[in-house]
Amino acid sequence: MSFSNETKKELSKTVVSDDRVLYSELYAMLLLSKTFTQQKIEFKTENQYTFSRMTSLLLKLFKVEAKQSFPASAPSGRNKNFTVTIDDPAQCKRIFEYYGHDREISLRVNRANIADEEELRGFIRGAFLSCGSVTDPEKGYHLEFAVAYKNLCRDICVIIREIPDCEISVKMLSRMGAYIAYVKDSEQITDLLAYMGAGNCAMNIMGTKALKQVRNSANRIANSEIANLEKVAAASAAQIKAINHLKKTGKYNLLPDHLKEVADLRLEYPEFSLRDIGERLDPKISRSGVNHRLEKIIRLSKEES
Repeated sequence: MSFSNETKKELSKTVVSDDRVLYSELYAMLLLSKTFTQQKIEFKTENQYTFSRMTSLLLKLFKVEAKQSFPASAPSGRNKNFTVTIDDPAQCKRIFEYYGHDREISLRVNRANIADEEELRGFIRGAFLSCGSVTDPEKGYHLEFAVAYKNLCRDICVIIREIPDCEISVKMLSRMGAYIAYVKDSEQITDLLAYMGAGNCAMNIMGTKALKQVRNSANRIANSEIANLEKVAAASAAQIKAINHLKKTGKYNLLPDHLKEVADLRLEYPEFSLRDIGERLDPKISRSGVNHRLEKIIRLSKEES
């Protein structure tokens, strides 16, 4: 099951005791239906949990048993939709007028149906169940609402921005004949999901983000360590080459004891860092002291070339 479907599953199981909030939730689902007129209501969804929520709300709030159709097997790539239909004009008009609508083209949100914060929460939940989607946090951070009408999409953007204490920066674009209200900030997506009632999915995003940060940090540390090891190996190879050159030319035994001591350790422990070599000396010397001696050996080697 996709992350979007998991989110809708969680939202559809939200327990709400206040019918006013349920009316607001259903209102959003009706506004974003395929058809919402005084003659016909038709709601399509690929999500079975949204489908069940829609039919149960119509029955509970309006005592309407809508016609239901279930997706049959379809060729690969074809949408498999659950459909809820009310084609009795009397019932459609009763629902349509209950929400205060008297026109049927380019529907706008009637704010009288969202009187307080809980109704706002219900409305946004219904909107997401109808036309929302959210990307799997393993792949990225993107939440959107796909809306048929431009003005209706603008209304939804305004409503989302009104969520208390969240400051969600929702933007809008057009795509393939639809209008998209979208959020891309991971923290804002988390806040929005939690506000709607998908707390578990919100926690999933936070957990995935934290894991990504740990992985990235570990990778940076590992890359840094690899780079340091490569640097040590390259420097060690240059130092060993210089020491062997001095041995080949017979100049090695002429080196002062403090240089030969460092050179012998470098030959014995080619993988050692300068600090490690310094710790092996008696008395111990600093990293810079070891580096100074090895650079002296390299200079003497070049003089013998």
